[in-house]
Amino acid sequence: MPKIELSRVSGDYGFEATDEYGHVVKMDSSPESGGQNYGVRPMQILLMGLAGCSAIDVIAILKKQRQEVKDYKMVVNGEREAGKEPSLWQTVNVEFHLYGDIDEDKAAKAVELSINKYCSVAATLEKAGADIKYKVFVHSA
Repeated sequence: MPKIELSRVSGDYGFEATDEYGHVVKMDSSPESGGQNYGVRPMQILLMGLAGCSAIDVIAILKKQRQEVKDYKMVVNGEREAGKEPSLWQTVNVEFHLYGDIDEDKAAKAVELSINKYCSVAATLEKAGADIKYKVFVHSA
């Protein structure tokens, strides 16, 4: 079972979360909420998790199909519910930018499989009510 330890290290809301391997993530609240911009907001970490989870899936699928991914970038943004507590992600937009000699149909299928079948973070966000939309861009190397 994964274990996370959290410690306050900066001001009132500046925290460091450490996993069992020693990897550290810095978190903070927004300055408007009393934070000091020490780290990432916890809700943004969910979007980062979506990007990382899906990226691993997509690259693994394309490697199995012998597609050469020379570079890979994603842009993720979202909109949260207005005037609610808790304020969940309502819509999430994801851009996949793949660079290399990659078949566009295979790239589109890999992304579709990741978002709709394999990525646990995407499934978690969707179960919480988020509508995840995505676009795939294949750029020649």
